[in-house]
Amino acid sequence: RNFFTKRTKELKPAVQSAPGWKLFGKVPPRENLPKDSKIIQQEYKARTGRMYKPPPPSSARRKNIEFEPLSTTALILEDRPANLPAKSVEEALRHRQEYDEMVAEAKKREIKEAHKRKKIMRERFKQEENIASAMVIWVNEILPNWEGMRATRRVRELWWQGLPPSVRGKVWSLAVGNELNITPELYEIFLSRAKERWKSFSETSSENDIEDAGASVADREASLELIKLDISRTFPSLYIFQKGGPYHDLLHSVLGAYTCYRPDVGYVQGMSFIAAVLILNLEEADAFIAFANLLNKPCQLAFFRVDHSMMLKYFAAFEVFFEENLPKLFLHFKSYSLTPDIYLIDWIFTLYSKSLPLDLACRVWDVFCRDGEEFLFRTGLGILRLYEDILLQMDFIHIAQFLTKLPEDITSEKLFSCIAAIQMQNSNKKWAQVFASLMKDNKEGDKNHSPAPKS
Repeated sequence: RNFFTKRTKELKPAVQSAPGWKLFGKVPPRENLPKDSKIIQQEYKARTGRMYKPPPPSSARRKNIEFEPLSTTALILEDRPANLPAKSVEEALRHRQEYDEMVAEAKKREIKEAHKRKKIMRERFKQEENIASAMVIWVNEILPNWEGMRATRRVRELWWQGLPPSVRGKVWSLAVGNELNITPELYEIFLSRAKERWKSFSETSSENDIEDAGASVADREASLELIKLDISRTFPSLYIFQKGGPYHDLLHSVLGAYTCYRPDVGYVQGMSFIAAVLILNLEEADAFIAFANLLNKPCQLAFFRVDHSMMLKYFAAFEVFFEENLPKLFLHFKSYSLTPDIYLIDWIFTLYSKSLPLDLACRVWDVFCRDGEEFLFRTGLGILRLYEDILLQMDFIHIAQFLTKLPEDITSEKLFSCIAAIQMQNSNKKWAQVFASLMKDNKEGDKNHSPAPKS
């Protein structure tokens, strides 16, 4: 319509007043009609690699329109209907040139997209080959000689690149260890206890009673029923943990057994994500053993028991390395009084499994199992480094919202490149030394502020 509007402005008054002139009116049929515009459209789309869709039946078209342009291509190449003035030679040449340019641009886009697809495929094949060759090394060389090889430079470098999925669960189990000496039989005992409590709850308590009981410190095992609320929220897009899904009952069992095993901790939001990742990589009993030992580590225990004093020490240590690595962003956060607890708590509680794409979270877990709690905070700094330029332009609210829900297109290569650039050393002190220094200062402060003995 815009094309015809433009053309009508160019027409001379004498032509416009010619008898029988109508823009969309019914006109006598022309002899030797040029090629149908639909055919032109079909040829163009065939040449540019686009799928041609047949037009609707003629009966569906408006009966009072004999010429109905279907595309810009038709307008460029089609001769005008008999009731309109013919194109000049210059205009026809110009339209042909525009058409040729459109076709050339379409071909260029198609070639570019084809190259992009080939590049993705090459990278995928290369990644699969690397995983296959790494798997052979892990299975045949490293795992049979675990204690002797785990700390070697070669193994650590291979570990950094990400564990092959087929050996991931085994390596995690070995790296986390089993200091608690939990056996599969012990897991079955606590699972039976959990099932008994579920049964008694369903028979004697209402949902409100259960929630009240779950909040009671005296009986943290009552948080069993609260697990049900969180399981459906665990990786909702996967559906496998939803009610009726293949892993729903399994996740319920592992979390329930843990609340009976550690009633002093009970169930805390975030645990379901950690247990779910372990279940995806390990057998049921092994997942429970790794889960219980993982949550017994000092950092996880501090967070899941909500030990405020310890949590503040972790945040303070994090800020030491934050200022060291990203001074501009550190000052920007300080200017808004934006403290680490606003974004770090969610990251640490779920070990990034809720915040990052699952495959990327598993790679973070790989190195976390290798390096321990330090890597959790190094990953946090890596994320801040990756999005530093964006975050520097934001205010408090937008920073908090952004870090609470990270972009979904975050890639493993970009993130790990940023993590690798983070230096976990401050004044020649490593993470463990900085944290120990903060703990020491805290103890000395407690002594200085202790009440004087009574005389």
